[in-house]
Amino acid sequence: MLIDSHCHLDDYDDLPATLANAQAAGVGTLLAIGIGDGPATMHRALDIAHAHQNVFATAGIHPQEAHQATPEALAKLRTLAQNPRCIAVGEIGLDYYHAGNPDVAVQQAALIAQLAIAAEARKPITIHVRTSELATAAAKARYESPFGSQANPDAAWDDLLRILAEHWTPHGLPGIMHCFSGNQAQAEASIAAGFYLSFAGNVTYPKSTTIQAVAASAPADRILVETDAPFLSPIPLRGQQNQPAHITHTAAFLAALRGISTEALAAQTTANFHTLFPTTKPAA
Repeated sequence: MLIDSHCHLDDYDDLPATLANAQAAGVGTLLAIGIGDGPATMHRALDIAHAHQNVFATAGIHPQEAHQATPEALAKLRTLAQNPRCIAVGEIGLDYYHAGNPDVAVQQAALIAQLAIAAEARKPITIHVRTSELATAAAKARYESPFGSQANPDAAWDDLLRILAEHWTPHGLPGIMHCFSGNQAQAEASIAAGFYLSFAGNVTYPKSTTIQAVAASAPADRILVETDAPFLSPIPLRGQQNQPAHITHTAAFLAALRGISTEALAAQTTANFHTLFPTTKPAA
C-alpha cells in the first residue's frame, strides 16, 4: 500500500469517488493538507480526517496567505494543531514565485509564528518553498534581492534554511519538504535539519533532471511520495486534474530512478511516513 503524504482533499466536488479511486489504486493512507482557501477554512481537512479513518490532516497558513496570519488566525491554528487527527502544521513556508504574493517580511513573520505553534504542539511541519528562478521579471525584481543589489534566484531557499536553523531545528522536531524541487545541496541541508523529502508528480517531467538526481540518491529512510492533488499530475496524465490514485505513476517512476521495485518503494515510503507520524501506524 502507498501513502499520499500531501493532497488537498477539500478541493474535490466528489470526495467519496476520489477516496474510492485511491483505495482501488492501493493508497491506504492520505494526509489532507489544511490550508483551505485561507485561514477561515483551514479546518476543512481536519473535518475530512474525522470522517474518514484512513485520512489524517494538517493545518496551516500558506505563504501566499501570509498577510492573513492575524492573531485570530494564529489562535485558530493553535487550537487545530492540538487535535490528535491534525498530525502536522502546514503547508507553511516561503513563496517568492508570484509577484502578487505578500512581502518577504510578511511571509517570514507568518512562517516564524507558525513554527512556534508547531513547536508548542510538538508536531512536525510541512514546508512549501518556491523560488523565483522561473518567475516573471516582476517577481524576480521583487524577491531575488529585496535587501541587496545582487540577484539571488535561490533567495527563498536561503531564507528558509536560515529561519529553520534559528526557529525550528533547536526544538529537535522533524518535518517534510513538500514537493521537493531543490538541488543536491538544498536536499542535504534539509536532511541535516531533520526533514524528509517528498516527491510529487513533477519528478516525472522530462526537464526535472535536478530533482530526479536528488530523488535517485536521497537516503532511503528520508523519502516520501505525494500527489499534491489536484495539482501536478504526473506523466502520463500531465494536464489532467490530479488525484491521490495517480500516485502510483509517481511511485513507479521514483522506484525506477532508484533501481528498486515499486513494491519496495511503497514499503519504504510507508515505513518512513509511520516513523515520522507514529500515530498513523495501524494497530498490529
